[in-house]
Amino acid sequence: MNASEKFFAAQAGPAHELLLSARGLCGWYGAAQILFDVGLEVRRGEVVALMGRNGAGKSTTLKALMGLLGRRRGEVRFAGHDISARAPFEIARLGLGFVPEDRRIFSELSVRENLEVGRLPPRHWPDGRAAPQWTPDRLYRLFPNLGEMVERPGGQMSGGEQQMLTVARTLMGNPFVVLLDEPSEGVAPLIVEQMAQMILELKAQGVSILLSEQNMHFAGLVSDRAYVLEKGQIRFEGSMAELAANEEVRRNHLGV
Repeated sequence: MNASEKFFAAQAGPAHELLLSARGLCGWYGAAQILFDVGLEVRRGEVVALMGRNGAGKSTTLKALMGLLGRRRGEVRFAGHDISARAPFEIARLGLGFVPEDRRIFSELSVRENLEVGRLPPRHWPDGRAAPQWTPDRLYRLFPNLGEMVERPGGQMSGGEQQMLTVARTLMGNPFVVLLDEPSEGVAPLIVEQMAQMILELKAQGVSILLSEQNMHFAGLVSDRAYVLEKGQIRFEGSMAELAANEEVRRNHLGV
């Protein structure tokens, strides 16, 4: 039993469903501060949208949570651990997955080899039940396009196919929570539809997702709650229904 599973085994019941939280999260690129006291929470089986215009700080927030910023401050907790100062590989081993916007697939490796790179051992929920375990065959069913190009090098795939491969590679780590950065941006409508189906399937199995997104329609299809970022600060938090009904927030912080 690994560290995250020991935590879950010791913590049971509704009061302990919080998986990921940030308090007073600040982040910098060089001397430029991008995030200002960001606070958020993600619970088990929840899809949370992190919304905002380009440059609002959405991707930076995900990188800060994952330990990928050179300089950050604040508290980040995941699966009962303070991960504020942990390295990205340590955070990933605890069960926090990250799908970057720029994909970062291994262009010389085949689809099959890219998936194997992401493989981590199975995990278990607090009641002892097995958490969702992802295998290549299961991912090929979820993303049929990948199943048709198992031996194709990543560098010979379209942008949408590379996006699917990046998500699939992350799922091979059997994460409890997935940080998903702009999955609908720049890909064909069919790929967007498959992404939505994937998110809903993960949610149905208790996996949580923090989704960085600009597309209000896409976020509304899959998300339970939303945080709205503007200039690195949280300007709104609430349910997707509350966000949809709040014209002022959408106009001031999400409008082009």
